[in-house]
Amino acid sequence: MNIRFEYLYRDAGNFKNWGAVVFTNANNYDTSYLNDCVRKKLIDSEFFISDRLNVPNLQFKDHIRELDHDWHEFHLIEPTTEYPNDKKFRDISEFIETIETSVG
Repeated sequence: MNIRFEYLYRDAGNFKNWGAVVFTNANNYDTSYLNDCVRKKLIDSEFFISDRLNVPNLQFKDHIRELDHDWHEFHLIEPTTEYPNDKKFRDISEFIETIETSVG
């Protein structure tokens, strides 16, 4: 089963833009284990900058630098039958490694 990483961008007006990236899961990791791994590495257990993790930036086109920010919010990891769509063709284990080396 593949893994869906769901996240969002929330601007200064609390408007939300949702997104997801689907990864392969060659080692069949349990989603609760993966959720724990991700939360332990993110800023305050939920925040990250999309460019550092090589996932699509979800900021709105009318992004106002003075009011908005670069942080995205992690929502959840869940199993899925969707096809992988990660542009880097990563397995979830590689994505977790990216989080471990890139967040902060």
